[in-house]
Amino acid sequence: MADIGAGTGIMTKKFLDQGFNVYAVEPNEEMRMAAKEYLKDYKGFILINGSAENKTLDNQTIDLIVVAQAFHWFNMKNFREESQRILKPHGKVAIISNERITEDTINKEIAETYYKYCPNFKGFSNGLMGSTEIYDNFFLGSYTLKTYDNPLIYNKSTFIGRHMSSSFSLTEDDPMYPMLVESLSNLFDKHSKDGYLILPNITKCWCGIINR
Repeated sequence: MADIGAGTGIMTKKFLDQGFNVYAVEPNEEMRMAAKEYLKDYKGFILINGSAENKTLDNQTIDLIVVAQAFHWFNMKNFREESQRILKPHGKVAIISNERITEDTINKEIAETYYKYCPNFKGFSNGLMGSTEIYDNFFLGSYTLKTYDNPLIYNKSTFIGRHMSSSFSLTEDDPMYPMLVESLSNLFDKHSKDGYLILPNITKCWCGIINR
């Protein structure tokens, strides 16, 4: 199997623990080196310097492609063609995504904070959350969708760190950076209990065969 956009190897490890051989494809050198160190003791771990659109894997060698939390960054057309190239006949693609329950008060207030301070914020998951069009187009309508409750638990440090690490968030040299941190800190204090905050979240998995 191939984990595309493997990052530091968090999802890759889960598959390795189940006994799979995994090609971890990651274009970012810093993340790739972190994954190399993190997963160095796994015999089935193969690290690949490549991207979703250019995986550098051989034709028809992969049974399953997995994408976790990275799909909205890909060039859909090129990723689809490249996936068709490396998948074996009847091989599948699984796309896994965490989605906030946006109707919940805390997630509404986080979004309001981002809109206030982060000009590049277009909505969670780049504004694609809740939309099925992108998956309908990718799989041509032929897929299954499973949804799981998956609330996320944070302490103050991990809550702020998670929300400051988003691609649309501010860097430390931005004059609004301290105000964003303070706003997130205040949100945590408002909604936490006994030092922890539970963020309503679901995990979705779209899985299907890409017709040629």
